[in-house]
Amino acid sequence: MAHYIRRRLITAVPVFFGITLVVFFFMNLAPGSVTDLMGEGASSAEEQAALEAALGLDKPLLARYVLWLAGLFRGDLGESYHLGQSVSHLIGQRIGPSLLLTGTGVAVAVAVAIPLGILSAWKPRSHWDRLSNLFTVAGSAIPGFFLALVSIYLFAVKLRWLPASGMYASGSSGPLTDLLRHLLLPAGVVGLSNVGGILKQTRSACLEVLGEDYVTTARAKGLKEAAVVLRHGFRTALIPVLTTVLTHIPHIIGGSVVVERVFGWPGMGSLMFSAISGRDYNVIMGVTVVIALAVLCTNLLLDLVYGMVDPRVRYEGV
Repeated sequence: MAHYIRRRLITAVPVFFGITLVVFFFMNLAPGSVTDLMGEGASSAEEQAALEAALGLDKPLLARYVLWLAGLFRGDLGESYHLGQSVSHLIGQRIGPSLLLTGTGVAVAVAVAIPLGILSAWKPRSHWDRLSNLFTVAGSAIPGFFLALVSIYLFAVKLRWLPASGMYASGSSGPLTDLLRHLLLPAGVVGLSNVGGILKQTRSACLEVLGEDYVTTARAKGLKEAAVVLRHGFRTALIPVLTTVLTHIPHIIGGSVVVERVFGWPGMGSLMFSAISGRDYNVIMGVTVVIALAVLCTNLLLDLVYGMVDPRVRYEGV
């Protein structure tokens, strides 16, 4: 196991630096520059050049990437051009709300998708199966931002049951009940937007397993149907279901960027969106580092879970 983890970590290193390299170069090759936004009052080309030199943007692109890498190795992600604060500090402020929103969204998606998938596989062509198909089609067809806007209009504007934006009613802290009221809508949107894929895979995997001979044998021995479905069916189908859940996490992280923007949630997505709009290169790269590490760690976790769930998977000699 330890040998396998070491090999995976070694493999992840060039992938990580490849991601940062691609993002850094495409970000700097995009039209516009942070100096165009910060130097709107500059009256001459000399003032623009002085601003570029002050920000370190007068150096060649490759040299700037090497300098950024050197800072990364020191644990220094630089400062925000617009806010004047360290990127590490900004990420530290935003990562907690993002983890809360993403984690709750994953929990909502799993809590809805897996029971519905099992029920629809257990009782094909039933009401549960039709409801499952509805969630699958809706989750694939309706964009997350549209679902967010509809939920705000319905639950915040018309019914006035839940707040439309923010994390707390006032300031940056408040009671737990206030946090939960603000969390419910964005987490529900994040979760329901990702129900379709998990539900479809759960239903498909359970249907395949429930048609196997050993399941028929278990039924013939007189086991209760619920025990057959859960103990023999879902347990065997758990591997592809776990794969789907874990592979959806990067997608959920990406979808949270839009949801955070629509709901005014103070997380990494809002920070990334503001940084892209303002060409704040250091902040963009800092958020990219966090997201890349999250995706790579999720992939490693996926492989490790295989070994715990499926005894046929072994890591020795891999």
